[in-house]
Formats: sequence, C-alpha cells, structure tokens
Amino acid sequence: MADLQDDPHTSPPSDTASVGELDPVQRTDMPEPTQSEQDQEREPERAAESAVDALGRARALLAEHPVADGYNGLAWTLRQRPWHDLELGESTLDTDIPRLRTGGVGAQFWSLHVPVEYTGDRAVSATLEQIDLVRSFVAGYPEGLRLALGAGDMTDARNCGRIASLLGPVSGHALGDSLGTLRAYHALGVRSLGFAGPDWAGGAGDGLTGFGQEVVREMNRLGVLIDLAGAPSDAVHSVLSISRAPVLFSRSAARALADHPANVPDDVLRVLGPDRGVCLVSFAPEQIGAAPSVRKVADHLDHVREVAGPECVGLSGMYGAGLPHADELTDASSYPRVVAELLDRGWDETDIALLTWGNVARAVRDAEFTARAARHRPNAS
Repeated sequence: MADLQDDPHTSPPSDTASVGELDPVQRTDMPEPTQSEQDQEREPERAAESAVDALGRARALLAEHPVADGYNGLAWTLRQRPWHDLELGESTLDTDIPRLRTGGVGAQFWSLHVPVEYTGDRAVSATLEQIDLVRSFVAGYPEGLRLALGAGDMTDARNCGRIASLLGPVSGHALGDSLGTLRAYHALGVRSLGFAGPDWAGGAGDGLTGFGQEVVREMNRLGVLIDLAGAPSDAVHSVLSISRAPVLFSRSAARALADHPANVPDDVLRVLGPDRGVCLVSFAPEQIGAAPSVRKVADHLDHVREVAGPECVGLSGMYGAGLPHADELTDASSYPRVVAELLDRGWDETDIALLTWGNVARAVRDAEFTARAARHRPNAS
C-alpha cells in the first residue's frame, strides 16, 4: 500500500507549468506590431482629425474674412414663386439667410439676369421687376440683409452682422441699346452688368462695336462693374484694353481644366494680373468638369491663382438658380468645405482673405475710384 501513496515531500507542479504543459500555444510569443503597422492603422483616424481641424480653421477664418460671392440666381427663382421665407428657410431652395450665415457669406451679388429670349421692352421690364424684388426682400429682412451700393456699404454691413447685398449682374441685352437705360439701372442701385450675348458686345461675332465701347466708358464713369463671364474672346480683349476699372468674371473657372464657354482661358487670366480683374470660380458642375467635387473646385482655384495671381481669384457658388451641385456643395452653407480644402493644400491666411473678401471688395472700391476720377466727363449720348 505504501507504494501507492503520494510522496508527502514531493511538491505538486505549479499552475503555470501545468497550463504551459497542457497549452503550448500560449508559450509562443506573439510579435509586437511594428511602428509602420501602427501608423497605418491610425491613418484613417488621423485623416478624420485633420479634416475636422481644417474645417474648424476654415470657419474661424470666414468669421474674420467672410465670402463676397459673385453670383446668386435666387431673384429669378423667387419671381416664379407666390411665397417664400428667407429667414426660416425652405428645403426646396439652396439659399436662405441661415445657410448664408453658416457658409460664412458676408456679401452677395444678386443676379438680375433674364432669359436670352426676352428682348427689347420685355427684357427691360423683367429686369426692373427683379430689381424691385431684390430690393423688397432685402428691405424685408433687415436683420439679415442690407443693400450695398459700394465698398463702404459692404464693410458697414459686415461690421453690423448683415449680409451686404449688391444688385447685379444685369443681362447686357436688357440695356435695350440705350445708355439712358444703363444710367437708370445705376440710379436704382445696379453695380454690375454682363457682356455675354448682346450684339454690341460681340454677340454677332464682330467684336465690341462702337456702341459697346461707349458702354464700357459709361460704366467706368458710373462705377458699374463689367462682368465678362461668357463674353466672346474678341470682346473680352477689347474691354480689357479700354476699361480703366477692374473687370469681373462673375461665374467662371479655368478653361485649361474644363472646356466650357464661360470659363476663362490662360491668355486672359495672365492679363487679369496687371489689370487686377477678378475671376470668381463657379461651383456649377458643368464648369468644373466630370465628377464635380470640392477637390475639383480647389483645382480651378489653384490654377487661377497660379496663372493670374492671388489678387485675381474669388468665389461664385452659383446657388439660387436651382442648378444641381456636387454632394459636398449642395447649398450656400458649403463654403467652409472649400476653404478647408485650400488650407490642406497650403494656402495661407493672407491668400484666403483675398479669395473670400479682399479681391471683390477691392474691385468694387477701384470701380468707385475710377468713377470719381471721370466725373468731369459728360454723359455719353
């Protein structure tokens, strides 16, 4: 029986040893992930953190340097509606006061364009109705909007927390071939007129006519900005050689990146630098190319800044007209996403400030200075 008894002096095996003998897999050392593998695992997290940080910086910049946007077609859209409320907002519109504020918009050009099939008195009447409509809704929302007739008004509105509202561009064919009509529009507050379409601006293929040259000079004398978006090439070069004030391309992009008639070719962009004109890059999908996105818009902004210079580029959301936009740019609250993309590309605060506010405000101010210098010139007949 003694042979069958356990030796009282023999220690039982330890738990660790027992487990180790029964489960040899746990004795195998697992390799620690390398630093490179850890970095790869954290890459999506870092990208998300970077995107949030850039968007926060963009909003902070826009609070100090808001967007002066070159084109919003809301007036024509509202003309077709029996009722609207820009303060509460509507899901069927892409522009209202809350979204403009969220987007960091401090000034807005309200387009007064009328369809090309509207001619003669019909075009003039439709334009006057739109002027009346814009002035009415600006007056109707005094806590959000304020009429601006010049650069000083733009600054005053911004300092008071209002969105400066400028009238224009007017369609060139709505002049009715009359400088008197141009002066009447100016008296009603219009501060921009387009050169795309009318015969006197090269619409017939003959370049700027004698009357067209007088339109340029009279606009300089009045302080009305010349909008060359979509104008024929010969007319563009003629205007640039005659005008003493900066010009705008209110809704354009770089033709080198997307071949659209309203986009600006590089030879014109190079001339804008010395003349200090401004190309406001459109968000419209057909102008920025296939698969439109924030990155595509930023590509056009990069190109215009590189070719024309940082003092010649601005923003044109092309909202209000019911046009489709890229998923990331669906409404007037989307400007911070564009600024965040530019920050990621290395744009500094100075260039961002010129892009959003400085260049457009300077063009408006320079047009005023040109008008003051030309006051001695009599009205053109």
